[in-house]
Order: sequence, then C-alpha cells, then structure tokens
Amino acid sequence: MMNKESIGVGLDIGTTKIVAMIGKKNEYGKLEILGVGKSKSLGVHRGVVNNITQTIQSIQQAILEAENNSGYKINDVVVGIAGQHIRSIQHSDYISRKKPEEVIGDYDIEQLTCQVQNLSMLPGEEIIHALPQEFKIDGQSEILEPVGMYGARVESSFHIVVGQAASIRNLGRCVKNAGLELTGLTLEPLASSDAVLSEEEKEAGVALIDIGGGTTDLAVFKNGVIRHTAVIPFGGNVITEDIKEGCSIIEKQAELLKTRFGSAWPGENKDNEIVSIPGLRGREPKEISLKNLSKIIHARVVEIIEQVYAEIKLYGHDESKKKLIAGIVLTGGGSQLQHIKQLVEYITGMDTRIGYPNEHLAGNSSEELSSPLYATSVGLVMESLRNQTNSATPFVEMKTPEPVAVIAPEPVIVEKVIEPVVEEVKPTPTVSKETQERKKKYDFNNLLGKIKEFLDNVE
Repeated sequence: MMNKESIGVGLDIGTTKIVAMIGKKNEYGKLEILGVGKSKSLGVHRGVVNNITQTIQSIQQAILEAENNSGYKINDVVVGIAGQHIRSIQHSDYISRKKPEEVIGDYDIEQLTCQVQNLSMLPGEEIIHALPQEFKIDGQSEILEPVGMYGARVESSFHIVVGQAASIRNLGRCVKNAGLELTGLTLEPLASSDAVLSEEEKEAGVALIDIGGGTTDLAVFKNGVIRHTAVIPFGGNVITEDIKEGCSIIEKQAELLKTRFGSAWPGENKDNEIVSIPGLRGREPKEISLKNLSKIIHARVVEIIEQVYAEIKLYGHDESKKKLIAGIVLTGGGSQLQHIKQLVEYITGMDTRIGYPNEHLAGNSSEELSSPLYATSVGLVMESLRNQTNSATPFVEMKTPEPVAVIAPEPVIVEKVIEPVVEEVKPTPTVSKETQERKKKYDFNNLLGKIKEFLDNVE
C-alpha cells in the first residue's frame, strides 16, 4: 500500500527563508502536509544564489527538519525559481503532420512543445517553461484542447519563460550537493497561482502578485491560460532596509517594527502613536513615530505596486477583451502587511483579495500552513505530485531490509542490532570438524566434572 501512494516534496529557495514541504493527496483529493522544514536563507539575494556553500547548508537544515517532522526520507524535490534574470516572451510555432487522417494526440502537442524548447535564445539564456496557450488547426483558431481533433497543420501561441543558464545551474548544483535529486524547476508565481487561485478566477482574468522577501512575482491569467509573467527585483527586504536607514536602527529591529506595527496606509496612524526601541549597549532608547514608519513603508510599497501595475498594463489589461474581471490576488509574506489590500485597490482601481493556500489543503492542516507565506511551497508540492514520483520514503520502510546485515564480518555489531536473529542465524556447518570435536570433548569433560562434584557433595 505504501508504494502506491505518491509523495510530493517542494523546495522553496527564497531570499529570506528556505522551506521544504512534504505532502500527499488524501482520499478526497486534498493536500495533506506530512512535514515542513524551515531555515533562514543565507546565500540567496533577490531570488538568485550568490553563495553556494551557505545555500547548501540552509537547504540541508530545512530538509533535515522536514524529515524529522514527517518521518520520511526525502529523495527528490521540485524547486521554485525566481529572480530579476527571469523574462517572458510570446512566440508562435507550428508543425505539419504526416498523417492528417489520424486524430491529433498528445505526441503531436509534445512534438510542437519540444520544437519550441529548442529555440535559440540570447547567449547565456535557457528556456524554463514553454506554456501553450491557444491552438490553431488548419486555420481554425481559438482551440484550447486540440487532442482528438483532425488536422494537417497544428499551430500554437506559446508563453515562454526564460532565465539565465548560470543562475539555473547554480540552483541545480546547490540541490544536488545537498544530497537531493532535482525532478523539476517551476517559476515561483506559477507555483503560487496553483495554490491560491481558483479555476473560475483564471477563467475570468486575474493577476497574482506574490510579494516575497527579495522579489515580487507576477502571473496574469485569462480564459484559464497563463498570459503574462514578470519578476520585479524588489520585495519585503527593501522595505526593511528603508526602515533601517530612515529610523537609524539595526535590521532585526526594523523587521520587527515592520511586521508588528507596520502599515501601508499612513492615514491610519495618529501623530501621538510612538514605539520605544531599546538602544544599543547602554545607549538611550529610541522613540519612533508610527506615522513616520507608515510613511516610509508607504513610499516603497507604492513604488513596488506601480511597477507591477505597469507590467499588468503591458499585458493589455486596458483592452476590453483582456480585462481582468477577477482583479488582483495578493500572496507571499509581503501581503500580510497591514492595509496593503486597500493601497493596491487605490492605486490600480482593481478588486483585490489576499490569497491563502487553504483551498487545496486538507481540513486538518495547521493554521500556520494556510498563511500566504507558504503559498509557493504548497504549489511546489502540488507540482511534485503531478510528476507522480515517490519523492520521499518512510524511515520505517527503509529500515525493514536491515536484518540482511547478519552477514556482517563482525558478529558483535550484528548482535547489537537484533540479538535474536543472530542467535538463530549462527550456522553450524561453517564450524570445522576439529572445532566440533573439541567442543564435544569440552562439553563431555564439563559434564564429568559436574558429576564428580555432585558425588563428592553426597559423600
């Protein structure tokens, strides 16, 4: 039974944290999280690895924690990728079929996708995703599902996501050196959209904004198909940096101020609201006005949202055919900032909601896991489950074959593992005849000695 269930593992290598998540589908098709491991991300800056050794250590730490929490040994992972080197392009391609009298099958779509995957990009760039949008068969357009139809020429428009080859290889090397197999690379906003968006929203038209620590990722959907992706190299860390500079405090205090008292809407704070921060090494405590704090945060958040909105306009949101009816969905750690929803609605004029990954999670999942912080990780586990690989095996299952170690050259070690087995397995044929004779004599002499002792006592 154990072998039949598919276990998925997602590894979210972010700028502020690395999350390893193990999950499986329950009988209702919902995602049941078996274990989560979290560690501080040390070697990643704005979504790109800049210190291999530190990143490997952070990955190992997160993996170990997830394994201990779940009781499963992780074999392979699906990793999320982001960073300012990511760009997306639109491209159309076609294939002419040799046997038009046969129906179009998955093989034809695969052939077309492979053709696009082999496109030559700029030097040092690599294709991460080639996502088909609408198909055209023999001139008939707006076909979303071509499989099962007849046609000689199959054409499709593709959304191609491109990244720097060096950054992709560095990420792969970190995963491999951490003792894991890399089974898939997924653009982080696509993983987040899997976790927090409903099919209805994707159909109506929606923009997903994932505000992370180092980057803000965007994915635009319309008619159930991905239309536009972008990665903006600003996130929550830039806001923390601004607070640190503006209030002359250390980073740790700035992060605490942002999460506890930060607001994206300065009008919400009164002038007399003040927070006192302990000074460094015997210095006087600092008093910081919450209104000033909100002004610092507001200025940076407005800049991030305006850049994202420029990308949404670039997709063509102003056109009536491309209008995003479902508006904007905010997710990621940055979406937990107070009043950010109201600010996004004010700047863009679009309906906004905060996206939680709880729609796909099983009912018994902890409240912490349904936080927007874990949206990408949940999406990566879902992607891993789609690959139908057994990404993790239970420790119990792994330990069962151990009794084979009875053939170990040093019986002492084996005795420590399972004593009863060793006693049973000690085979007599391996003992030489001389030893057997000697043993018999010893046993006989021993018996004689005991009889003599008994007789002496009787006397």
